[in-house]
Amino acid sequence: MSEESPIIGLSSATSNQPNSSDEFFFWLAPGVIVNPFDIVEAEQIAPQGSSRTFGIVTTLEHSTDAPTHLSNFISNDFGQVSTNPNTVRQGTTVARVAVLSNDKNIYMPVMNDRPVRFADEAAIHTALGIDQVPEQYRVPAGLIEMSNGTTAVVYLDSRYLLGPEGAHMNITGISGLATKTSYAIFLIQSILQTVENRDRIGVIILNVKHGDLLTIDQPPKEELPHEQREMWKRLGLTPQPFSNVRYLLPYGKDTPVTGRPNSFRIPQRNWFLYAYSLQDTYDKLDLLFSNIPDPWDTVGALIGEIHQGLSDPKTGLWGPSGHWRNVTDWDSLLNGPPLVDQQGRAQSVGDVKAISVARFRRLLRRIVKTRQTGIFVQQRPRGVKSLSSEIAKIRGGETIVVDIARLADEEQTLVFGDILRTIYALYAEEGSEREDLPEKVIIFVDELNKYAPAREKESPIIEQILDIAERGRSLGVILFGAEQFMSAVHDRVVGNCSTLIIGRSSSAELSSPVYRFLDPAVKANITRLQKGELVISHPIFRQPLKLKFPKPAYLQEGTG
Repeated sequence: MSEESPIIGLSSATSNQPNSSDEFFFWLAPGVIVNPFDIVEAEQIAPQGSSRTFGIVTTLEHSTDAPTHLSNFISNDFGQVSTNPNTVRQGTTVARVAVLSNDKNIYMPVMNDRPVRFADEAAIHTALGIDQVPEQYRVPAGLIEMSNGTTAVVYLDSRYLLGPEGAHMNITGISGLATKTSYAIFLIQSILQTVENRDRIGVIILNVKHGDLLTIDQPPKEELPHEQREMWKRLGLTPQPFSNVRYLLPYGKDTPVTGRPNSFRIPQRNWFLYAYSLQDTYDKLDLLFSNIPDPWDTVGALIGEIHQGLSDPKTGLWGPSGHWRNVTDWDSLLNGPPLVDQQGRAQSVGDVKAISVARFRRLLRRIVKTRQTGIFVQQRPRGVKSLSSEIAKIRGGETIVVDIARLADEEQTLVFGDILRTIYALYAEEGSEREDLPEKVIIFVDELNKYAPAREKESPIIEQILDIAERGRSLGVILFGAEQFMSAVHDRVVGNCSTLIIGRSSSAELSSPVYRFLDPAVKANITRLQKGELVISHPIFRQPLKLKFPKPAYLQEGTG
C-alpha cells in the first residue's frame, strides 16, 4: 500500500447499512472531494497480515443528526436564512462503494473504521484485473481521471475484444456528443497501433453520415490541442491519421456526366466507384427485400427461382440458361420472359403465382428503377468496381471505407449485407485458399438498429448479422456496431458483444431491460456524461468504468 496516499476517510458499517462482500461504506474526512466512479482502496484483514479491498464509488450521501427536514428548519430560527442556526447539526458525507476485488482474494466484508485511500494507477490496474492481462494483449481504451487528479490508463483484453475468448463491441448514446463514431475510430486506431500481428488485421468501415469518415487518411488542418496530444501520449499511442486506406464510393445518377461519386465528400486519393448490375446482385436479391413483409415466402420463393435460373448449373456462377437465357440486365428481368409474357403481363414462375410475380416486379422496379440513387446500372461501366470483389481483396493492415451515406434504405441494406456475406464466406468457406487472408477483420457500422432491429423476428440481413455475432468470434470476423438506442437493437446481437460502450443517454432509454446489468446509481451518472466521456463494460472489469478518450487525429468534416 502506498504510504504517500493520504487517508480520505474510514469505513463505516451500521445496523441499517452493513458492509458486505459486494459493497462497503465510508465517511469522508472534512474537505475531501470524491465523485462517482472514483476507485478507492480499504485496508482489510488477512491471515498473513493486511490486504486491500478495492472498490468503485457509486453514490454519495450527506446526512446529519437531524431526524427530519423540519428540525433543520426550526433550528434556523424557523426559516431565517440570514442568521446562524440555533442548533449546529453534526453531519458527514458517506460514500457507497461497489467492491471490485481484493489483492489477496479475501472477500470478507470491510470492517468498521478501516482507512480508505484513493487508489493509484498500479492499484487501479490490480483492482480491475488489468495486472493479470499479459502485455501483448493490452489495448489502450482510455483514461480514468479521479477527483484527486490521479489518472490511469485503462486497457482492454484483446482476447475478449477480438477473440478467441469473446468478441464484438457495441456503442450507444445520444447523437451530437461526438462519442460513438469518434470512440470506435479511436479504438480501431489503438488496436492497429498496439496489437500483436496488427499487420494481419483488416478493417472495413461504413460511412453512414455525411462525409465524416471519408478523410481518415488525412491529417487535421490544425494541430491537436496540447491537452489532447498529451492524452494520446499518456495512452502510449501516436495521434495520426489512418494509413493504407481504400475508399469505395457509390455510383450516382450524375456520375456518367460529372464523373463524381454520389458522396457528400470526395477523398483526396485512392478512391474507386462501385455499382450493382443484375450480374452483381442476382445472388443477393434477398437482401434488397429485407424490409419487405413476406409472410408466405412468395417473394423468397421467386428470388430462389431467379437465382437458380441465372446461375450456371455447373459452376454456380453467373450464367443465364434455359428460359432465363435472355435475362442479362434489370430491364430484361423486369419486362421480359420468364416473369412477363408476350402481352406484357406477369405470369407464373415455378410454383409462384402470377399475382405474386406482379407484386415482386412492382417492388423490384421501385427499388432499382423509381427510387434508386443511381447505384443500380444496366451494365457496370469500365473502371466501376464490383463491391463484393473489392471487399474480397482485403489485406492485412488495410482499411476499406465504404460510403453509403446518400443511398436509399434498401440500397444501404444491400451494401452492408453484401459486405457481411462476402467476408463471412471468405472466412467460413474459402479461407484456406488465400494465404494472405487477414487473421482478423473488424467491421464497423453506425445505425446498427436499422439492420438488426429489436422488433424484427427474421430477415436475410438479420440472419447475416446474427451469423457474424454468434460465430464470427471463432472465424476472426469482428463486428463493431453503434446506435443511439441499444434497446432498439436485436437482443442476440447485443448479447454477443463482449464489450459495451455507453455514452450519455436519457433516463427513459436506460430504463430498458437491456441495461439491467447497470446499477441504478451508474444509470443516473450516465445521464450526466460530458463530451468525450463514456461508461465501458468489459469482461475483465468487475464493474462498469467511466473513461475519457482523446479526439481523433484525422481531418474531420467542417474542419477543412
